[in-house]
Amino acid sequence: MQKTLNRLGRLKPYLIKMNTKILLVEDDQELIKQLTSFLESEGFLIESADGQNSALQKLDLNNFDLVLLDINLPDGNGFVLCSMIKEKYQLPVIFLSALGDEYSTVTGLELGADDYIAKPFRPRELISRIKNVLRRQQKTTLLQISNLKIDTQRAIIWKNDQEVTLSALEYKLLLIFLNNRGQIISRDILLEEIFNLSGEFVEDNTLTVYVKRLREKIEDDAKNPTILKTIRGLGYRMD
Repeated sequence: MQKTLNRLGRLKPYLIKMNTKILLVEDDQELIKQLTSFLESEGFLIESADGQNSALQKLDLNNFDLVLLDINLPDGNGFVLCSMIKEKYQLPVIFLSALGDEYSTVTGLELGADDYIAKPFRPRELISRIKNVLRRQQKTTLLQISNLKIDTQRAIIWKNDQEVTLSALEYKLLLIFLNNRGQIISRDILLEEIFNLSGEFVEDNTLTVYVKRLREKIEDDAKNPTILKTIRGLGYRMD
């Protein structure tokens, strides 16, 4: 508990706007009823669609802030719908699915989903995940760090005006550093934040590998980094 309080005290918070409108794409009517009641009690505005076609119709007619999306739909596939939402509407997507296997989770994230939650899930955890995604979505400016340009609206990174391709987890790691630029972030906090953002468990050695890969893509000289620095004995800092 104390670790969590310390983490929340150090990492920068961002306010969620009032009247956030969410589209819930789900064909289980009882779950729709329960989630709608709960999310509305938390101050969100909820509309639901029971399939791909009705979801696309509502997306054409309304302005939503986020989509909660099941994978198994009666008239389509959630993975396909996620790709369509990302390409046409540029909205954040959180998968809510009974498919909790690694393949499904990785597929969803690689298609651009902002988070993936396996059913059954705890309601308060869902709220936390939604708020995390919305906070990241609010950081939608074109940032420049040294010879890097980052468009957080479209999740595009350029180095020396050449586009850089990051994996889903590498990009999530970059967002953590961007949102807390100038602060030292310990490895323990990074591991916890990555889990909170994506639901993925990352081991300490794996984190080392991802930091190394991220540096290789964003630094001119990964062995002598000037953007993402190691603060010996404490963690990392993005300058």
